[in-house]
Amino acid sequence: MTFFDDLLDALTWAAVAVLAIAGALSASRKQMDPVGFMLIACLCAFGGGTVRDVILGVPVFWLVAPGMVALAAGLALAVFLGAHLVERRFVVLLWADAVGLGLFAVLGAEKAMRVGAAPWVAVLMGTITATAGGMLRDIICAETPLVLRREIYVTAAALGAAGAALLLEAGVDRTVALSCGIALGFGVRAAAIVGRWSLPTYRARPGRDYPDRR
Repeated sequence: MTFFDDLLDALTWAAVAVLAIAGALSASRKQMDPVGFMLIACLCAFGGGTVRDVILGVPVFWLVAPGMVALAAGLALAVFLGAHLVERRFVVLLWADAVGLGLFAVLGAEKAMRVGAAPWVAVLMGTITATAGGMLRDIICAETPLVLRREIYVTAAALGAAGAALLLEAGVDRTVALSCGIALGFGVRAAAIVGRWSLPTYRARPGRDYPDRR
């Protein structure tokens, strides 16, 4: 196993961990039981990567590394026991989700390119990897999905994935490309959280009045 393979493996475990915590924190806000904590944590941690792997037609990542499920479940139970000690759980949730977004956006793009996908497909796969799990978490927890909030979210994932994909396509060292992509994705999301950045939204306008033609 090369250093780069070890790095990818470590980053994947880290991404699973932070998104599992984010999912469990959502479960705490809804006052779920321990099984609910584990379910939401696993959906958040594995949802996006599962969708990506099914689309790419490759083995689903957590099925070949079942220890990840044990990690997500263990962290969910830890949050169940200790969430009451955290005063501002939604803030912690936002930052844990931001870290997971930066990691999974780049890991998803890299994996897509590794199996021969074009760079634009890799960007899409990275964005799905980073955001689909969070969408499932929010839908089941009856929360407004982060992707529908005005803060920049999907855009941050896409930028991180695009940065990594472009650098990889240009032949930049893979470790450097991944590091830059993660920093870009997380940095944009972090700035959006702190500065409440958002993209312009559509505003309704009066429809055109077409005169009758005779």
